[in-house]
Amino acid sequence: MEILTAIKRVPETGSKVVLTDDNLSIDTTSLGFTISPHEECAIEESVQLVEENDGNATLLTLGSEDATEQLRSGIAMGADEGVLLETDDDEWDPAATANAIATAIDEGDTDYDLLLFGNESADAANHQVGVHVAEQLDLPCVTGIKELEVEDGSVVAEREIPGGSEVYELDLPAVVTVKEGLNEPRYPSMRAKMQARKASVEHIEPAKEAGGLELVELEVPETDDSPAEILGESPEAAENVVDVLEDLEVV
Repeated sequence: MEILTAIKRVPETGSKVVLTDDNLSIDTTSLGFTISPHEECAIEESVQLVEENDGNATLLTLGSEDATEQLRSGIAMGADEGVLLETDDDEWDPAATANAIATAIDEGDTDYDLLLFGNESADAANHQVGVHVAEQLDLPCVTGIKELEVEDGSVVAEREIPGGSEVYELDLPAVVTVKEGLNEPRYPSMRAKMQARKASVEHIEPAKEAGGLELVELEVPETDDSPAEILGESPEAAENVVDVLEDLEVV
């Protein structure tokens, strides 16, 4: 079974975001980088499926040379190989990113049975790349998945909805975007990390199509640094809580 998992290099979750002076990008001087949590689950799922069905788990990312760090992290988790669609440091919009990924898949030598994406990246959260790739490759696609099984040339995927779940069955090859909670990503051993450093990563230079979205400005949400107010530490505090809820028009 051949599985391709697309990942993205993103700032560490919970990091304080500082913008550059022109408000067009993030100042990464003091930031660490990681893989989006949804995509970590996608990597884990691809590794488990290959362990069960044989084949290869390939990782792919679009970004600068620095993004090989995330590819090697995924290889340390058990993936077999990595592919870097190498670009400059500029952020590509979802349409351009999807076009580059779809072109690389279409022109590559491997016929993938399953394409896995995170439901959305941890930074931009556009929810678009996987769907765009499916459209360009004319493949069935289902999104927001938290349960996944592959059997008899098809994939059965379950999506949570209010009050229940939806179950889909798609013929392979197919595109599936997954959410955090699909599985528990493994923590790579030190030996696996050392071996991943030596793993080869294929480099491809994609062409960027004109058009698409144009970034005008980034804005960091305001934070409330005011101190918390203690309403009390005994049952008598309940009256104060009710007063606050009434002020908020909750009750």
